[in-house]
Amino acid sequence: MPEGRVYELRTYYATPKKMPALLKRFENHTLGFFRKYGMTVEGFWLAADSSESEQKLVYLMSYPSKEDAKKSWDCFRADPDWIAARNASEQPEGQMLTTRIESLFLDPVSFSPMK
Repeated sequence: MPEGRVYELRTYYATPKKMPALLKRFENHTLGFFRKYGMTVEGFWLAADSSESEQKLVYLMSYPSKEDAKKSWDCFRADPDWIAARNASEQPEGQMLTTRIESLFLDPVSFSPMK
């Protein structure tokens, strides 16, 4: 594995008509918890194809190592304040904002500017 940072590409598939609520949750809650646990967001994107822009949210995270990523995610997922914010964002309908989440860890190649 190359020295430097490890990257994680995450894709969230929003429940129909829930993308605005998902984006609001990231902006108002999730990003603060990411900072709390030392998680670095490199960028967020919506699918440029209008047929998928209401379905897919993609973002890139970076960490010093996969072990650091695991530790940060474990702390994030167990944080009672995060759990409360997540649950509140799914009310009043009680419907999850995503139908699926994909995660892919990436190692930059030797000539990549992102190392």
